[in-house]
Amino acid sequence: MNKESFLREFMDKIWNKQGFEKVEQYVHKEYTIHLDTTDPWEGKTLSHSEFKERLKFSFNSFPDMNFEITSAIPEENHVAITWILTGTNLGMIGDYPPTKKAIKTKGMTIYHFKDNLINGHTQIFDRITVMKQLGFM
Repeated sequence: MNKESFLREFMDKIWNKQGFEKVEQYVHKEYTIHLDTTDPWEGKTLSHSEFKERLKFSFNSFPDMNFEITSAIPEENHVAITWILTGTNLGMIGDYPPTKKAIKTKGMTIYHFKDNLINGHTQIFDRITVMKQLGFM
């Protein structure tokens, strides 16, 4: 199995194309968010249905969310990627109302693999720039 290709496919089909029906093909039944500061699911292990709820939460705020992978480093049980996230804020973000403003930010995610499926991530990205672009700071 080529984990980098698998992850690129996951990012495209699940995140860029909102492929809820394909989650089980890519995501392990236990998906742990190891580090993702300010993410409501930080430190939690999610089932498939909980993972889909997390997707809905993201897509409600940014329905045109898109990740462009700029680099990838595959390892035995991990694939690290850097990416550029773009989208338009058309829904609530917590208590913040939609701004209809576009965002563009960069980040890095290390995806963890178990049984040839993605079973979690460690992530950091520039949320301060997003808040500034949306006019919240």
